[in-house]
Amino acid sequence: MSVDASIALLAWYAVDKRRLPWRAEPGEVPDPYRIWLSEIMLQQTTVAAVRPYFEKFVTRWPSVEALAAADYGDVMAAWAGLGYYARARNLLACARKVAEAHGGRFPDTEAALRALPGIGRYTAAAIAAIAFGRRAVVVDANVERVVSRLFAVDEPLPAARERLYALADRITPERNAGDFAQAMMDLGSAVCTPRAPECGRCPLASCCTARAAGTQSLYPRKAPKAPKPRRDGVAYWLEHDGHVRLVRRPAKGLLGGMLALPTDAAPAEARWREAGSVDHVFTHFALTMKLLCAEADSRPHEEDAIWWPIASIGDAGLPTLFARLAARGTEWREAA
Repeated sequence: MSVDASIALLAWYAVDKRRLPWRAEPGEVPDPYRIWLSEIMLQQTTVAAVRPYFEKFVTRWPSVEALAAADYGDVMAAWAGLGYYARARNLLACARKVAEAHGGRFPDTEAALRALPGIGRYTAAAIAAIAFGRRAVVVDANVERVVSRLFAVDEPLPAARERLYALADRITPERNAGDFAQAMMDLGSAVCTPRAPECGRCPLASCCTARAAGTQSLYPRKAPKAPKPRRDGVAYWLEHDGHVRLVRRPAKGLLGGMLALPTDAAPAEARWREAGSVDHVFTHFALTMKLLCAEADSRPHEEDAIWWPIASIGDAGLPTLFARLAARGTEWREAA
């Protein structure tokens, strides 16, 4: 890609860039906290899904120091529904590390950023480029698609990732790397889309190898996906006196650190009745979770039990799977 093409891309971005709540407007100084928070939230998640969570977080915790001082349970509850919950655990760990070890200021180099919890190669590059103006190679799924078409990379993903990174490195300018990275991401999101790319609107159309061959829709090539294994499980809705028994899941593992219904074993001797099931798809497997419901004669006093008011179960911050199961539980008690 020529210097002229880079200039054309940046000119397109200046006019057509997305207005996002974490982006600095012209004349504003980028806020590393907002950029970091958005990049963590955007990992494997769409802009549309992230926007309300981002706005909720920055309203409640407007700085990295405020987030570092937050209660663990409050952060996990605020994250509920966004998925990939290890991100939330790392988010709090990273905020505390920045507050304690860096005086509340994010480091401005990729190497130092990668030493923080939850920050890998892509996120470190994005923060370094966008927040601090460093020349960094920022490659997300949108950029992979744009680069694969620009150079007609025939090797399929994920094996092609290092080649796509090297090609992105080749075309990343020494200056304005942050705007360039955001322009490439916006181009992939709005113009160079997975299906029916709008090449007539693309500022890079003249230098796109795939477009010249009329094969742009074939890229990026992807290796066939193996079918996801299916698992079955059981969750338990045990209620007493208008409250339901919840537990906090172990910090490590599936939905780690989140409030949930018990799943390992029945939490009490009771007359358990089935109340349907919920299907949910995780990254590596699909799950069918059956719900068993019962009413307890008394409230056992286990240390790990959290008895939550059923009338406000929506405020518990349950992850999506358990929020759907809780809805089944409330339906069961209304019909009982």
